Amino acid sequence: MSAARVAVLGAGANGAGIGADLVRAGHDVTFIEQWPAHVEAMRQRGIRVEMPEETVTTPVTVHHLCEVAELREPFDLVFVLVKAYDTRWASELIRPLVADDGLVVGLQNGMELDHMADIIGAERTLGAVIEVSSNMFEPGVVERQSPPSTSWFAIGSMHPSTIGREEEAASVLRAAGTVEISADIRSSKWMKLVANAAELVPSAILDLPLGDAVRLPGMREFMIATGREAVRTCLATGSRLMPIFGMTEADIAEPDDYAVTLLDRVLTDYTLPSTRTTVLQDWMKGRRSEVNEINGLVVREQLRLGGSAPLNERVVELALRIEAGTLDARPENLALLLAD
Repeated sequence: MSAARVAVLGAGANGAGIGADLVRAGHDVTFIEQWPAHVEAMRQRGIRVEMPEETVTTPVTVHHLCEVAELREPFDLVFVLVKAYDTRWASELIRPLVADDGLVVGLQNGMELDHMADIIGAERTLGAVIEVSSNMFEPGVVERQSPPSTSWFAIGSMHPSTIGREEEAASVLRAAGTVEISADIRSSKWMKLVANAAELVPSAILDLPLGDAVRLPGMREFMIATGREAVRTCLATGSRLMPIFGMTEADIAEPDDYAVTLLDRVLTDYTLPSTRTTVLQDWMKGRRSEVNEINGLVVREQLRLGGSAPLNERVVELALRIEAGTLDARPENLALLLAD
């Protein structure tokens, strides 16, 4: 049987680092990326991944988005690492190139698995959770704070037809980190959203790396309270607490403690002093963030359920002001976050 043809759709900081791991493990991998300068840099010099203990340069096969229509041979496995708000068009882009029995795995923040399934087909879609810390500010260069030894993923089915096939994707992805099979991937993704709601956008509003932001007076408590709103929202939608990041059932016994445990796990195991969240990276590059797909989702779900999430609402309001150019991201925004 021939080796699976793998595509990495979205070869930014996380996608390029993960894709390079797969290439070095001997998999047949094609990168598909939208940043022209990054595509050209990878073609000329490969992808350079700078990790705490080593730096590795890997030659890769890469195509720009505008070249996808020229490809003909289908892919057996596609890992999608575009921004959550790009999920629908990215799914449409790759759909003609997914083998009839192929699988598409969304290694993304947010809860976009339903959008992907709508387009690709639930019978070809797997949900996933990703915990990898990486930065990219230079074409062709990834600053990866969490090497494969500390990177973590979960993969799970959302349709009866894919139950039992999760290992097809997991066996490939294990070249990039620890991979667990989730029996309830929707709940697992909610758990990651809890962490993201508490950390990604609030720390970016302060224009600080996560480790610096959490040390400011009152900020840790704000993050925990924001995460608790997300936990309550998760449970109200019918999902449940799940152990992620190598946690155990004992770690999730009490809902109000879960946000605390999750925050501590991220800060201890996945954060270095220089780690900038993906939201802060987006703003540094002049891009919009995934705030509407993270904190905004908590707010929308609470509204749908007849409730509210005031701290997540505040995070969304401040983040949108920053993206509109009416507020600068800066440490002094702490007062706005903590305002009564």
